[in-house]
Amino acid sequence: MEQKGLDKNTLIGFSLIGAIVIFFYFWNGQQAPLKPEASIEGTEILSDSIQKVEEAPLVVKKDSTLVDTLKEQFVQIESDKLQLTFSTKGAQITQAYVKGYQTYDSLPLNLIDNSSLLSFSSNNKRSSDYFYSVEEKKIEGNSVVVFTSINAPTPVEITYSLPKEGYMISTSVRGIQSSGVPMNVLWNQNTLRQEKSLENEQYATTIGYLENGDDYDYLSERSNDSEDLSNLSWIAHKQQFFSSILTPVNGMFSSGKLTSSLTEGDEEITKVLVSDLQLIAEGNTTSFELYLGPNRFETLQAYNKQYEEIIPLGWGIFGWINKYVVIKVFNWLDTYNLNYGLIILIMTLMIKMVLFPFTYTSYKSMAKMRVLKPEIDEINEKFKDKDPMKKQQATMDLYRKTGVSPLGGCLPMLLQFPILIAIFRFFPSSIELRQQSFLWADDLSTYDSIYNLPFDIPFYGDHISLFTLLMTVSTLIYTWMNSQMTGSTQQMPQMKYIMYLMPIMFLGIFNNYAAGLSYYYFLANMITFGQQWIIRSVTDDEAIHAKLQENKKKPKKKSKFAARLEEMQKQSNNK
Repeated sequence: MEQKGLDKNTLIGFSLIGAIVIFFYFWNGQQAPLKPEASIEGTEILSDSIQKVEEAPLVVKKDSTLVDTLKEQFVQIESDKLQLTFSTKGAQITQAYVKGYQTYDSLPLNLIDNSSLLSFSSNNKRSSDYFYSVEEKKIEGNSVVVFTSINAPTPVEITYSLPKEGYMISTSVRGIQSSGVPMNVLWNQNTLRQEKSLENEQYATTIGYLENGDDYDYLSERSNDSEDLSNLSWIAHKQQFFSSILTPVNGMFSSGKLTSSLTEGDEEITKVLVSDLQLIAEGNTTSFELYLGPNRFETLQAYNKQYEEIIPLGWGIFGWINKYVVIKVFNWLDTYNLNYGLIILIMTLMIKMVLFPFTYTSYKSMAKMRVLKPEIDEINEKFKDKDPMKKQQATMDLYRKTGVSPLGGCLPMLLQFPILIAIFRFFPSSIELRQQSFLWADDLSTYDSIYNLPFDIPFYGDHISLFTLLMTVSTLIYTWMNSQMTGSTQQMPQMKYIMYLMPIMFLGIFNNYAAGLSYYYFLANMITFGQQWIIRSVTDDEAIHAKLQENKKKPKKKSKFAARLEEMQKQSNNK
């Protein structure tokens, strides 16, 4: 039978819908309107006087599921060190400006962009899916923001506490998890470019982690990498001079999949870092600490959580030298507020003075080799077309009689090698040098350029670093001087090319390195020239020669090496 008009049920349904619409219209009209204070990229920031974000209407669907029609808004808090912006959608940090620092192009330095994500999920609830009201408080000098979910099926509360000083943010999440149930933490961060050398910054950007409360390690810096790990005390999204470090307050991340990916074609993003983590909740509230700040050794060390391990100071003895000697001397000099170019000069002088006994021993050994050169030339001429073994035996016999060790000049240099490597790791990792100028270099933490080339030279680059050129020229001169003093290239002509090739190779390697490092090596070479000139001016070659000739008259016991060499010669002759 055909129905005409509306039936009873339809009329009741429309009446209920109309009543709901009228109720929400008048209820929302009584709420205080939001008054945006400022604008970031076209979105609103709540005034400091606003204590609650306006709750926009919720639409009831036929299945009675709440669907938000809320508008994303933003709130800011700040301390002496940080300025943070939060979004009411997902209770996310969308910007984190580190005060007192700028990018390479003089912009405020931001560690987090609005596409990054820090989300907590469990029991089919994900914190980033909801809108929140926000309340700002001051608790014992700390700036606190409390986000309370509006459209979650059950209440979710996320709190951030920013102290007046320092870079550590305290975070707590309540209502997502249940005691004994795994909670997932998804941390996705696009690391923003901060430094002049994009290549160097990309190579220094990675995910570091402390495993089993003791062992620090990190994903590959040079390529895309991924690791499945367990028992992680903390996770660091590390950049060249700044880091974001997430630490669970109680316990560890029970497991985690870490992924680091290089970006292609985007020069404003260095890498995409993703940490997908799990931990077991002990109650319905889980707390974290989030560090957003510089990779400064003392700052990180003060937290007593081994955060300072993210700074690449070298392994083993190289790291010890940097931590317990170089950094302490550098910081002591820094208290005098000197230009960093002068600090490096003073440090170089101090290091060279400490190493002077080794330099002196090495030079004296080379002087002995120099005065023996005529006799060695005679041996080389005598056995020119004869058995090389006999020539080697005669040479070693001369060394034995005169008491000269052919390795005497090398061993003292090897003892200096750990400091050489330690310095190589220190200067490119020192945030203190960042954007500090000296002479023509406007930033000692990256390369100095006196001329930008219109093209790229393979293995060299697209610019000319003057400090690198000075270091290379001084190294070539140093190599030539040593060869003249010892005559080593005449004894082993094939070594001549290798000795001169290495400085040329360093020219390409160091051209893109920190100007402070090339400057240090240049100074070290120049100071060495001065030390050698002083030593040579007080060294009497004739007295050394007389002493060596006197040594020949003394009875000598053959060394094990000489005895073996003589035995090999006898066996060769018997064949």
